[in-house]
Amino acid sequence: MANTKSAIKRMRQAEKRRAHNRIFRTRARTFVKKARALIQSQDVEAAREATRLAIQDLDKAASRGVIHRRNAARRKSRLMRQLNAMLSAAGK
Repeated sequence: MANTKSAIKRMRQAEKRRAHNRIFRTRARTFVKKARALIQSQDVEAAREATRLAIQDLDKAASRGVIHRRNAARRKSRLMRQLNAMLSAAGK
């Protein structure tokens, strides 16, 4: 437990930041999960749009420093690989 005033303040700040960052991390995970579900369902147009939104949200989380930029790049790459595999299997 913190003993000094400055340490107590840092704890308060860290808790606020953790709660704020959690919003963006959870939101990005949700978008990726929706995109993967639509890719599995073979719905081409909906999967493209969901993937676009997921990539946009991952970029936003990375630019805010919530996740590392390479982590975002890796997730986007995997998502695009899945989408492209679905599109080539669908023949579009």
